[in-house]
Amino acid sequence: MLKKIKVWASKLKQQARILQIVYQDQRTPIKAKILIWITLGYLFSPIDLIPDFIPVLGLVDDIIIVPILIAFAIKLVPKAVWADAEDKVQNQPQEKWKLNWMVLLFICCAWLTCAYFIYNFVKIHYYK
Repeated sequence: MLKKIKVWASKLKQQARILQIVYQDQRTPIKAKILIWITLGYLFSPIDLIPDFIPVLGLVDDIIIVPILIAFAIKLVPKAVWADAEDKVQNQPQEKWKLNWMVLLFICCAWLTCAYFIYNFVKIHYYK
């Protein structure tokens, strides 16, 4: 069982690397790029929809949501673009991921904005 999980996790990591390369390809349609951006943002975001410390449910979002987003992104990407990116990942597995600071900044700002609105909502409605 543990071996299957490790294989699944390495495949997920490989697909995330492929998505990063596909995102940078000029042949990728804009709809696919938006979904890839959301997928990678959710995957690399330090904040999950359901926190990981909640037993069982905390890991469900990572086990279900991320693969579903990746599957939808794969369907939107042309097969030739996906095959080229897959070959690139297979031939250059040691290549480092480029960190996009703008994406990281946007993700952090989005989560902080959500936290701010939730705080204000709770403050107004429950602490009058």
